[in-house]
Amino acid sequence: MTRELQVTFDCADPGALSAFWAEVLGYRLQDPPGDFATWEDALKAFGVPPEQWNSASAIVDPDGRGPRVFFQRVPEGKTAKNRVHLDVRAAPGLEGADRMAALEAEATRLVGLGAARVERFEPRPPMEAGHIVLADPEGNEFCLD
Repeated sequence: MTRELQVTFDCADPGALSAFWAEVLGYRLQDPPGDFATWEDALKAFGVPPEQWNSASAIVDPDGRGPRVFFQRVPEGKTAKNRVHLDVRAAPGLEGADRMAALEAEATRLVGLGAARVERFEPRPPMEAGHIVLADPEGNEFCLD
């Protein structure tokens, strides 16, 4: 039996982090439910107090192929290295200098959106093609692969 997959981030600011990851992945914010034009309209209608409006957010693949990514506010901050992380495939099919140039270009774009550069790993053929580790605005590590 095949199952759907959702990736969930615990975070302090779901709205900001979902906007960041939507840019990283080429996703879009999930549409509000029903006939509501905006999430604000939906949350007001559901009686959600304004101070809870940023307690969750979700982004979706516009083509419907990738998993939904959900962001939920939690009271505690990140305290250790991720045990699971995302690999963002930014240079599929490229090798050597071309691959690293493509990864560097994407790293520069993402740093401009609020990511932090962590470390660059050089190619070591035949097993390692090279990658760059970044952290999102809340410190969650991910790789440009």
